[in-house]
Amino acid sequence: MAAEELAPFVVAYDEFLSGPLAEYITEAKKIGGDAATHADKVLRAFRAQRDFVLLASKSRKPDDQAVAKLLKPQVDIITEITQFREQNRRSAQYNHLSTISESIAALSWVVTAPAPAPLVKEMNDAGLFWGNRVIKENKAHQPFTRTWAAALSALQAYVKQHHTTGLSWNMRGGDASQVAGGDAPARGPGPVPPPPPPPPKPSANSGPDPMDAKRAALFSDINRGAAVTQGLRHVSKNMQTHKNTDLRVSGTVPGTKPAVGPRPAAGRTAPVKRAPVCELQGKKWVIEHQDNNLELQLDETQMNHVVYAFNCVDSVITVKGKVNSIILDSCRKSAVIFDSVVASVEFVNCISCQMQVNEKVPTISIDKTDGLQMYLSKDSLSVVLVTSKSSEMNVLVPKDDGDYTELAVAEQFKTTIQGKKLQTVVNEST
Repeated sequence: MAAEELAPFVVAYDEFLSGPLAEYITEAKKIGGDAATHADKVLRAFRAQRDFVLLASKSRKPDDQAVAKLLKPQVDIITEITQFREQNRRSAQYNHLSTISESIAALSWVVTAPAPAPLVKEMNDAGLFWGNRVIKENKAHQPFTRTWAAALSALQAYVKQHHTTGLSWNMRGGDASQVAGGDAPARGPGPVPPPPPPPPKPSANSGPDPMDAKRAALFSDINRGAAVTQGLRHVSKNMQTHKNTDLRVSGTVPGTKPAVGPRPAAGRTAPVKRAPVCELQGKKWVIEHQDNNLELQLDETQMNHVVYAFNCVDSVITVKGKVNSIILDSCRKSAVIFDSVVASVEFVNCISCQMQVNEKVPTISIDKTDGLQMYLSKDSLSVVLVTSKSSEMNVLVPKDDGDYTELAVAEQFKTTIQGKKLQTVVNEST
């Protein structure tokens, strides 16, 4: 198809690829290493989305199963992007990888309605948390963070202008599956090189693949944004799972009716979606089941208050003032930023979390936790770390120039018998 025959929103997407996105690719290539490899995957993801946008300009909107098939190239590449970060947790450019992985879900705007543009902004904000870490580690890499944020801002503006209520399909177009099985879509101009060939297109006679539908559902629900806080309800003490062990076994909250729905597939347990909670119960701040909430801030705190966060995912908790203690229990990919604590900060059964203290923390207790970054202040260098059954822990000590020195916490130990006693030292290999 000639360039002049392309729909205006396809031409605009090509301008986005050859402009803002190309600038990010250039900066990632300058850095090299894992950041450059990651950028190649990001380019493939946006090229796959360009194909999907072009398809929409020529096709009627298909049913959900057909959409699932057509989304597969994007879903597969996004999965590669997130897995690459997880496979390179010890990379010197881990924060670079996290900046992209935490915000790549912005691509799910194509299956978001009725207002997809705010989703792109929310994902951009999520990536900035890690982008700030990149700048703190190396100020010379600021263009990397800046160009990626600018690319997502440009994508947000594009979506807001051309797809205000959702992806624009052609009501007078052809059948999407048949159009997708035709000639390869025309590429727009620009310095961005083309990606490797996509997987073979499904034939018109092939039956729907249930895994494709599941991938599409996952893709569309990568991030729900502010909608996750809707339906917030009060949770009394007798309904809290961390206080009533019987509830953890039964999975039933008193006073609520069990949801009626299809039985989960054999061999799998259907996840229980619980309402998010953020409230002061007596002297305890209870924060539970928060999902991708970056604006959890506790302002009205007192020195005798305890902050307890349970089962929070992709969330950031900010605690102002001085509190007695902070506990994160069974949280994933979340962070806590606080001013000062009297007793300790505890992490239990957590995965890929972060902690930042602005003033003072005397003790940090870590139990059954994998992946923890602890940013200390100059007033907290006398902190005591108590660890057990945990791995991939790093302490970041501030330097005079504002940057941090990263120190790994020992995970392996060597024990020898000395008479009637055991002597344990850090294994030299760690």
